[in-house]
Amino acid sequence: MPRIASAKKNMRKSRTATVRNRAQRAALRTALKKAKTTAATPAEKKAAVQLVDRAARKGLVHKNAAARHKSQIARKA
Repeated sequence: MPRIASAKKNMRKSRTATVRNRAQRAALRTALKKAKTTAATPAEKKAAVQLVDRAARKGLVHKNAAARHKSQIARKA
């Protein structure tokens, strides 16, 4: 356990960010799996693309990885 106040704060911040990132990454993966199936509706595909864009903007996934996912979704259409 850290003794210095700034280290304690950094630990709290990283724990909060980890929980948030894990939830967002799980939601992104679920949306991608749904969108990449052949039975995916256009609404599911649009929602997945929006999630991918947001994840790339927030730094959750790399921008090239986001572009690759979007391309894969478009190819399944």
